[in-house]
Amino acid sequence: MRAEHGDFEPTWKAATDRLVPHLRGLGRGLLDLVLPPASLDGGPALSGGLSPAAFAKVTFIDDPVCDGCGLAMAYVDAAAERCPACQAKPKTFARARAACVYDEHSRDLVLMLKHADRVDLAGLFARWLSRAAGELLDEADAIAPVPTHRSRMFSRRYNQAAEIARPLARMAGRAYLPDALIRRRDTQSQGGKSASGRRRNVAAAFVVPPSRRRLVAGRKILLIDDVLTTGATAEGCARALLAAGAARVTLAIVARVTETQARPI
Repeated sequence: MRAEHGDFEPTWKAATDRLVPHLRGLGRGLLDLVLPPASLDGGPALSGGLSPAAFAKVTFIDDPVCDGCGLAMAYVDAAAERCPACQAKPKTFARARAACVYDEHSRDLVLMLKHADRVDLAGLFARWLSRAAGELLDEADAIAPVPTHRSRMFSRRYNQAAEIARPLARMAGRAYLPDALIRRRDTQSQGGKSASGRRRNVAAAFVVPPSRRRLVAGRKILLIDDVLTTGATAEGCARALLAAGAARVTLAIVARVTETQARPI
């Protein structure tokens, strides 16, 4: 009788929903036997996408870290959760987390995504950020990437920050705002510039279009980028989001330089 009224459909759908992931997993397992997976760096595969040798070279950032900029700290100071630089001059973004240190090992991976069409690395970086920025993801209402100028999109064909932000938003179940921010002028490369030069280069470069302000107003936004050097780009984006009414802006980056690193990317 229940079947006659169509009451079997929810049960059938629930059973199918449980079965499909298992079938997909079985399919992947059989495919791996026929075509063993290669790692993203070309060596033997390791869960997560890198070979064991490449994975071991990445310096991941774990607690304790500065709550303001994500810098690794030697010890926890109960009276101050922020590094001296953030205490002296707080950032426009409220909090930040980074997955790893930007060095010769992580730099190669970041640049492969940024300049070598290796968009397959974006999912790996998103998984790293889901771990490193878990607290920020929990408190965020939406996720937005640092934008690139449309002229660069023609040459590069994609925005590396957006490629990372999209799967991260999906993993975290957060709204994804790919065009909440725009870069209204094509700034020069930040590479080789001093901290003050970087700030001048991106001054007033970012804006939330009037049509997108409703997506930002009153919401806690997690901003995503690939690398943090001086923080000038992230601060410019945070200022634009706050000016559009965002309740709070935090930052998650794949890699960040250390205090002793003077070489910009």
